[in-house]
Amino acid sequence: MADNEAPVDDWAAALAEQEAATTAPEAQPAAIFQPLSGDLPPGQGRDIDMILDIPVQLTVELGRTKLPIKSLLQLAQGSVVELDGLAGEPMNVFVNGCLIAQGEVVVVNDRFGIRLTDVITPSERIRKLNR
Repeated sequence: MADNEAPVDDWAAALAEQEAATTAPEAQPAAIFQPLSGDLPPGQGRDIDMILDIPVQLTVELGRTKLPIKSLLQLAQGSVVELDGLAGEPMNVFVNGCLIAQGEVVVVNDRFGIRLTDVITPSERIRKLNR
């Protein structure tokens, strides 16, 4: 029986140590994270500068279509592919695959661009992510 009593004593000692740690406030470690509040010093917490240089993929979608592989293999220079988008219809603007705006094509100094006509609100983007 002496062999069985030693583990019980070890468990009792561990439980007593845990009890002492939870009841003694000075034994508690200091909190690592500060609580969120609106009283942050300037330059701390809500500083967006640290993410401004992160690259994202911006894509403008003119239209879509589905083709069988046979038709895809027959494409050559000068081929025309019909898209589901109508002429004059706003184009979708995606950032990392997430719709953020719609716009219309513009040409500036012989380069194509897009003028945003409708920007999705942040709350609408979050609502779409939750679907």
